[in-house]
Amino acid sequence: MKDIKSILEHTKDLMEKAITHLESELQKVRAGKASPMMVENIMVDYYGSKVPLSNTASVNTQDSRTLIIQPWEKTMLTPIEKAIQAANLGFNPQNDGVIIRIVVPSLTEERRRDLTKTAKSLGEDAKVAIRNLRKESMEAVKTLKKNGLPEDEAKDGETKIQTLTDASSVKVDKHIEQKEKEIMTV
Repeated sequence: MKDIKSILEHTKDLMEKAITHLESELQKVRAGKASPMMVENIMVDYYGSKVPLSNTASVNTQDSRTLIIQPWEKTMLTPIEKAIQAANLGFNPQNDGVIIRIVVPSLTEERRRDLTKTAKSLGEDAKVAIRNLRKESMEAVKTLKKNGLPEDEAKDGETKIQTLTDASSVKVDKHIEQKEKEIMTV
């Protein structure tokens, strides 16, 4: 990194990526409503190789509690059904010979608390990533300072890095708070 500006841009980009990753992980945490993201990571045996479910079928929601999986090939109904059962997500897929229907069961209070803990854990992971980025950026500024960067510019850079870190942490907290509300709403 040559200057403070490039360090700040690089840090901002990586912090935004950490938040984007958190958002995608939070979408996978079930909140009582059916979502195609719930089955996104299921791997299906497709003629001897494992491929993501989304490569073998379309996944849609019929209503807030029902997922509809429509394979592109009828022969894939059974392998998809088996993959869903093997994923052990607590779903009982119903194969009617044309589509697979998954009725998402209601969440118990205990399960809601567990999911809230999972969401908080994902948030903490994102904050750790953000703090690590802050540390790396601060070290890069110190290296520039050793190589002749004026002290006032270095201090200004460190202040801006801290501001980015604080703003990113606030975003993480908002995402977690929103997800907790979503999970705990009956």
